[in-house]
Amino acid sequence: MMREDWEECSLIEGCDIHDNLRKPINSKERNGRINGKTQDQLYPYYGATGQVGFIDNYLTNDDYVLIGEDAAPFLDYSKDVAYQIFGKTWVNNHAHILKSKFNNMFLLHYLNNFNYKDYVSGTTRLKLTQGRLKQIPIKIAPLPEQRAIVAKIEELFSDLDKGIADLKKAQGQLKIYRQAVLKKAFEGELTKEWREQQTDLPSADELLNKIKEERQKYYAHQLEDWKQAVKSWEGNGKEGKKPGKPKLFESLPDLTEDELNELATLPMGWSWFKNESFLFEVKDGTHDTPKYQEDGTPFITQKNIKNNSVSFSDVKYISDTDHKKFFQRSNVQKGDIIIAMIGHGRGSSCIVDTDRIFSIKNVGLFKFFNSIHNNQYCLHYYQSTLGLNLALKKSKGGAQPFIGLTE
Repeated sequence: MMREDWEECSLIEGCDIHDNLRKPINSKERNGRINGKTQDQLYPYYGATGQVGFIDNYLTNDDYVLIGEDAAPFLDYSKDVAYQIFGKTWVNNHAHILKSKFNNMFLLHYLNNFNYKDYVSGTTRLKLTQGRLKQIPIKIAPLPEQRAIVAKIEELFSDLDKGIADLKKAQGQLKIYRQAVLKKAFEGELTKEWREQQTDLPSADELLNKIKEERQKYYAHQLEDWKQAVKSWEGNGKEGKKPGKPKLFESLPDLTEDELNELATLPMGWSWFKNESFLFEVKDGTHDTPKYQEDGTPFITQKNIKNNSVSFSDVKYISDTDHKKFFQRSNVQKGDIIIAMIGHGRGSSCIVDTDRIFSIKNVGLFKFFNSIHNNQYCLHYYQSTLGLNLALKKSKGGAQPFIGLTE
């Protein structure tokens, strides 16, 4: 509801439209015109949402409000569609040039708060024609009140900008603090007092022996399953390929003295082990690039590891047949850890927190003996600078660096 001392008029009644002052120049011509010229010989060149370059001349020399004619975010209410320009400038044909008959700043804030739903046309590229622009209704407050409104908006926006800057600073400090906490955790500092109060703590070597025992049990179970599969294969007249015999895990060589010298000193009872010695299984996903389709099994790559979870918001799909073909390298289960192996986000990791079935590529897969492992502990280690830097140090490649499965 509008105040009694306010008036409403159409935009064409409340401001002048100076679209005759705009002129498009393509980037090739502009680059030719500015080549070899110094910055003080150039003028800002504006488009639908802001400055898009420079040019060697100007067509306007005043204070104006610009609003996009096309390609502006008219229906995205978190973004501005209008902005101000001052002094000597050049505007192309993707923005309307306006000058309020009362107060440019009041007009600017009003246009950035207006609902354009009934005034724009088109689907993928919305357009605000000059005809529809002229019909936009504008609320006009008395001039002193316009100035007061603008001053209050600017004050609150300034506080908001300061709050955003403070928040970004705090977020940066939180990241530093988080890494400091993780560093102390994996150097034993966080649990030093707790350890001193314990009288019968098992050592890391004892844990490794338990892992070896679990491997033997798992292998014995696999062997029995294989024997039964071979009997069934023989009973069916040896039709198809003979089931492959499971492989016994081969112990990895211990870390050398030189390797240990490069690593952090650990508390008594802790030890350094290679990743695969500590985990149940370490592997990567398929090396193939399957044919994508509209639905089916999600195909997760390194870009889908976001915000400490698996993101399905921008995922591609493969056939269930292809997924079955990749199963041995992609049998991801809830509780596993996956880690990006390629690109600038390599090393990003998360615990799989869904029962949803998916295939993986360019992603490392870490599996655990759940009865004797703590996957959250492992995740914190992989996300610490200590663990992450060791992984990144093993990277290969140039423009598209990657961490190989062996590494």
